[in-house]
Amino acid sequence: MTLSIDDTTRAELDRYGFDPAQLATFAERARTGAGSDNAVKGTVTVPSPEDVTELPPIGSRERTELARIGREAIARGEVGAVILAGGMATRFGGVVKAVVPVYDGRSFLEIKVDDVVGASRHAGGRVPIYVMTSFATHARIEEHVRESKLDAEADITCFPQLVSLRLTPEGTLFREGDGTLSPYATGHGDLSFALRASGVLARFRAAGGRHLVMSNVDNLGATLDPAIVGLHVQRGAKITAEVVKKDPGDKGGAPARVNGIAQIVEGFRFPQGFDQDAIPVFNTNTFVLDAEAIDRDFALPFYRVEKKVEGRSAIQFERLVGELTAFLPSAFVLVPRDGEEGRFQPAKDPEELARRLSNIIAIAKGERWSR
Repeated sequence: MTLSIDDTTRAELDRYGFDPAQLATFAERARTGAGSDNAVKGTVTVPSPEDVTELPPIGSRERTELARIGREAIARGEVGAVILAGGMATRFGGVVKAVVPVYDGRSFLEIKVDDVVGASRHAGGRVPIYVMTSFATHARIEEHVRESKLDAEADITCFPQLVSLRLTPEGTLFREGDGTLSPYATGHGDLSFALRASGVLARFRAAGGRHLVMSNVDNLGATLDPAIVGLHVQRGAKITAEVVKKDPGDKGGAPARVNGIAQIVEGFRFPQGFDQDAIPVFNTNTFVLDAEAIDRDFALPFYRVEKKVEGRSAIQFERLVGELTAFLPSAFVLVPRDGEEGRFQPAKDPEELARRLSNIIAIAKGERWSR
């Protein structure tokens, strides 16, 4: 099947790593329904008790030791911060969420940068910040970095994730009401691929970087905590994933064992009939990644996702960063969810931001990295 893309659109897509052969594969999958069953293949069981380690409380001897290990890694220049900021905030009115003001005129991105700068200075080091953008957010975020003079405070590099085009259920190119094609970012599973393609990962490693702390731009609870870094170093895992206890009704990815291997399984991938409530924790999408271990290609699967665009069905294929845990030895750490020590404070819409704001301010001003 030929997918005709005009030259202007193609040139813009190419700026963000567009892969026409990949799109052709997506189109065939959309047309035939191949791979439309996203469920895990294999034996899925709840995680073993030893799979999830609880983060020791602040003030404990164990926490103090972990923080020491983490601060020393920061001081040696081994730690970098990755902020995922590729999404458009449709629930904030279609703006780039990273630049939305949260409090005192400071945006999501500014608050995240403030935290990293504070933690790195306290440890006596300098933590580079890598912001993964998308075709929809890259220009605006780079502009925001300049306007806010964030690049004077920190070593910030913006690099875009990849892009593809939405399809119809029949496998043809989806067109919006004005006749234009409909691009989309192919998921935060692009992370390791985009880090490599941009040269960011190579430069980080060449400068002595070893550990990348990754979080979503809208989760202001996911601060740069030296104790989390220290736990990652101490455990020797290639990936450390933060999890929190579930509240009633929570759905999402969670640690499970697939054919005996502990990994993150997204909620939509659990086999039919599997009792997800049997797993009391879920994934926050906050990770510490071993830079050397992720510096290779991974056969991350792309999952078929059906979206409503202008009231019509559009098909896109996305991959997920948590899937890296299926390929690399991973550890899971249970962290506080709420309160001043809470590390899971996502703000998906203005109402949720308003509910969490007092807690977010307490977290930001509490400078947890100093304890």
